[in-house]
Amino acid sequence: MAITVTDPRPIDRAEEILTPKALAFIEELHTRFAGTRNELLQARKAKRQQVAETSRLDFLPETREIRDGDWKVAEAPAALQDRRVEMTGPATPAKMAINALNSGAKVWLADLEDASTPTWPNVIDAILNLRDAAQGTLSYTSPEGKEYRLRTDAPLAVVVARPRGWHMEESHLLIDGEPAVGALVDFGLHFFHVAKQLVLNGHGPYYYLPKMESHLEARLWNDVFVFAQDFLGIPQGSIRATVLIETIPAAFEMDEILYELREHASGLNAGRWDYLFSIIKYFRDAGEEFVLPDRATVAMTAPFMRAYTELLVKTCHKRGAFAMGGMAAVIPNRKQPDVTAAAFEKVRADKTREANDGFDGSWVAHPDLVSTCREVFDSVLGDRPNQIDKQRPEVNVTAEQLIDVASAGGTVTEAGLRLNLYVAVAYTGVWISGSGAVAIHNLMEDAATAEISRSQVWQQLRNKSILADTGNTVTRELVTRILGEETERLRIEFGDENFTKYYEPASKLIEDICLSDEYTDFLTTPAYELVG
Repeated sequence: MAITVTDPRPIDRAEEILTPKALAFIEELHTRFAGTRNELLQARKAKRQQVAETSRLDFLPETREIRDGDWKVAEAPAALQDRRVEMTGPATPAKMAINALNSGAKVWLADLEDASTPTWPNVIDAILNLRDAAQGTLSYTSPEGKEYRLRTDAPLAVVVARPRGWHMEESHLLIDGEPAVGALVDFGLHFFHVAKQLVLNGHGPYYYLPKMESHLEARLWNDVFVFAQDFLGIPQGSIRATVLIETIPAAFEMDEILYELREHASGLNAGRWDYLFSIIKYFRDAGEEFVLPDRATVAMTAPFMRAYTELLVKTCHKRGAFAMGGMAAVIPNRKQPDVTAAAFEKVRADKTREANDGFDGSWVAHPDLVSTCREVFDSVLGDRPNQIDKQRPEVNVTAEQLIDVASAGGTVTEAGLRLNLYVAVAYTGVWISGSGAVAIHNLMEDAATAEISRSQVWQQLRNKSILADTGNTVTRELVTRILGEETERLRIEFGDENFTKYYEPASKLIEDICLSDEYTDFLTTPAYELVG
């Protein structure tokens, strides 16, 4: 095989990351594991087709022994024993990375996935920042002269990096003329450059694994980990992985996923927004009973969401793993005290529910929310680092409960349709511009919420949903008209130059995938072609 870098110097210091040895490691990962990854992506399609024919998902009969077995994952290292507050955000630019590390959170989810557009400069800059952070040298000086440095008066957040999901490719690294697997590029560059340093620091190379749909995909990650640790000569088990349960098929394989990764597993996370997206995707053609109400009205207290989170806590604690709560999308606005007060109230209620349910920690998307989340978990945990000892034997979740979408209640409205189209275009426009996370109407939107938005439009259109507030039927004509109105609104809000560069192509993309007869599995796949 031969590896080609289409742009060897996308940013200053790129040569420090794209070294011959690092590229040889990426090539070796691709050679060994890309074929299995491709087979597993095909297996996803086959399983989805089966669900399309039956409108059913169930626990796997062939893995019953694993679910019934008495086994546990490896004990967590000291650095990951206390995860009560996790700050999430992209690892680029350096200013954001420094703010996250200094935030006071126990963990920083350094996101190379949903909160980061994988432009080639972003990919390399993220790895540079994470390497510099591991070495203690990360710094930044703004054009105005303001200096950002890693704090020395308190512990920095422990880094848990999130590579791209298995479905993404990296078009700037070609192996025998084909794009490399994005997940292997992100993991490979990060692991190669920071693993040994992190072990010396008393931490380790820790990862969040996104978008998996089966325990076989977890097995592939485990194989990657075993090979990578041997390749660099660091002890097996140095890597620890937390898996995001953010697809509906993965919710039926929580035990099996932990089992496959048991020597490297740290826990599971309730990736609520991608989970909702996955439910829509999986049951998009299963009839009106699987049409979710307006996105903003789907609460974590809905019975089918309660089934998902309670099963996750029970499964994790039974196996000695951490159960991590999800993202509260609301964020404060320092210029609007009333908005900030409402955000704090909503986050406190969300985290209180999670802590009382047995979660060991949870996510926030803004440094100002770290103290609120910490206070909630402090009140439940006290001096304990976690509550793995809180077992949930009373929880018995059935397959029917997990897919009881109708239990959400609520309605589909034209106001919700309009908001979905606005968010889908607004977010995609920002994503094309190179930013993966953006505040829209005081909510932190990332790829997951944009995926829900455009998927709801597709599903409502296919089901000819009746809108409760207007009585209108969702038709191609209605979607086209409202999309045009919301696109014009974005032109007025952001000006002609940004509109032409980012929002106009974003609107065209959203129109194409919402009106297409064929469902697009991931918005970011066609959007990636627009970022260059």
